[in-house]
Amino acid sequence: MEHKSSSNFLRNIILEDLKSGKVDHIVTRFPPEPNGYLHIGHAKSIILNFELADEFKGKTHLRFDDTNPTKEDTEYVQSIKEDVQWLGYEWDELFFASNYFEEMYNRAVLLIKKGKAYVCDLSAEEIRKTRGSLTEPGQPSPWRNRSLEENLELFEGMRRGIFKDGEKVLRAKIDMASPNINLRDPVLYRIAHASHHNTGDKWCIYPMYDFAHPLEDAIEGVTHSICTLEFEDHRPLYDWIVRECEMENVPQQYEFARLNLTNTVMSKRKLKQLVEDKIVDGWNDPRMPTISGLRRKGYTPEAMRNFAREIGVAKADSVVDTKMLEHFIREDLKLKVPRTMAVLRPLKVIITNYPEDQVEMLEAENNTENPEMGSRSIPFSREIYIEQDDFAENPPPKYHRLYLGNEVRLKNAYFIKCNEIVKDESGKVLELHCTYDQETKSGTGFTGRKVKGTIHWVEARQAIPAEFRLYEPLILEDDTDDSGSFLEHINPNSLEIVHGYVEPTMKVSKPQDKFQFFRHGYFNVDPLYSISDHLVFNRIVSLKSSFELPKS
Repeated sequence: MEHKSSSNFLRNIILEDLKSGKVDHIVTRFPPEPNGYLHIGHAKSIILNFELADEFKGKTHLRFDDTNPTKEDTEYVQSIKEDVQWLGYEWDELFFASNYFEEMYNRAVLLIKKGKAYVCDLSAEEIRKTRGSLTEPGQPSPWRNRSLEENLELFEGMRRGIFKDGEKVLRAKIDMASPNINLRDPVLYRIAHASHHNTGDKWCIYPMYDFAHPLEDAIEGVTHSICTLEFEDHRPLYDWIVRECEMENVPQQYEFARLNLTNTVMSKRKLKQLVEDKIVDGWNDPRMPTISGLRRKGYTPEAMRNFAREIGVAKADSVVDTKMLEHFIREDLKLKVPRTMAVLRPLKVIITNYPEDQVEMLEAENNTENPEMGSRSIPFSREIYIEQDDFAENPPPKYHRLYLGNEVRLKNAYFIKCNEIVKDESGKVLELHCTYDQETKSGTGFTGRKVKGTIHWVEARQAIPAEFRLYEPLILEDDTDDSGSFLEHINPNSLEIVHGYVEPTMKVSKPQDKFQFFRHGYFNVDPLYSISDHLVFNRIVSLKSSFELPKS
């Protein structure tokens, strides 16, 4: 995959490492925990790791950090693989942390033998309370000075399953007075009598992430372990584990700013809560910032990659406006997809002077900005549908669409003039009676007079009924990802479902087909709810935005 490389501090580090001879090849990795679906923040990391390695002719591993069987599932493993491939990348090697459990156990035994680890009987709450604070040192565990023999025996007992969950843990012996709280005898192993998706019931003790992660990198020969800023304070522990476990390969950890977007949440815990509380209809709900949700909404991998490249790689956290992501999907789709007409909130129009039994086929360009996409034939007859808001009984000033006595152009068709409004007993407008001027046919070069308004339409007899799902941001603007009460900021109007019509040419549309509907925006055929006789379209994005890319 070709792409334009942009300079950033990680790329500069790799360049310097290769130039100095510190490394002679590059190995990166994308190491997700299979405890949920990936979101767009993970997409940024995927793109970064794969493209850095690709630029320097290196390798990228896909590795599942599956060290917590109580939260992991093969469903997540499969979804992660699909997301990485959909983004356009193929891993050089596929690994599971669980495949290294035996070696990790042996490295833990080595730490015990070196006097660098001990079995502790304190509960998780007791460990938390004795860890100290930023201003006060921690309190040593009463089990910190157990003998080497006792620690080895107890750790073996933990492995054999003779203790209950939470009854004992293995802790590193580092420094309870360290200013870095992560070095105050962190837990390395805990007991969990739970089946694992990969190892079954072979193990009942599992390594903690902070212990497993550096070992995985070292075992795989990763040269540049790239992670987000929240792991910066963990780097001394990462280095300590690699050094004290006497790993042959010594990876280096580097941190970059995670992606934060407006009007959404980027926490797996919060995303999972949205799913479990049925606020959304699954991980792939188009309102979710998950890769699968964005894919179902209609985003393309090209747009995602271009977005990630544009926001770049920084060392300080910031928040990116969601409108920037929307800009890139518009830019990607504008020359790729056909432009057709759809009426989302239909109002019938009867053209009283058009022959009752006549159906005329009109030519319409598929994309005015891309003539190579050709044209299509669309039917026109006495009865059509227009948008309800393209008509006004009492038009406001400068209203150029249809109202009693006014004339507008039907896109790709004729001028029509509204002569009569038909209402029901309650006063609701049921239909409009109009006349057309056959001399004004689109494409004939008519110049007799001009009209200020052009509206879209769909011929009524052959129109295809369709459902349209109109999405707005899931989270109201005043929320932040750190808000403890983020559910209070859920947008109750994040989804509106309306029913209308599309052109008959749309009948053969397939899931994930994309279109621009005149004046409405870009839409995607929903892959979950669409069936042959019931088309469902997700609005990807509206046509216009006030957002502009900053000038470089």
